[in-house]
Amino acid sequence: MNLFKSYIYNWWQMAILKTALIAAGVAIGSYWHEFFRPYLMGVIIIWLVAAAYSLYISFKRQEIPKS
Repeated sequence: MNLFKSYIYNWWQMAILKTALIAAGVAIGSYWHEFFRPYLMGVIIIWLVAAAYSLYISFKRQEIPKS
């Protein structure tokens, strides 16, 4: 069983995934805000690095392999 295989999603499937992740982040952040307060700068740095990497990969010109 290969857990790390490539997937192709439709735009609406990605919208549902992103909405779910945002909702989970808001729920966790509002419930445990006191716990995360000392780590806020670290979380922001992780977010910036992950966002920059995702943008780089998304906008890099890639050809979709034909199956």
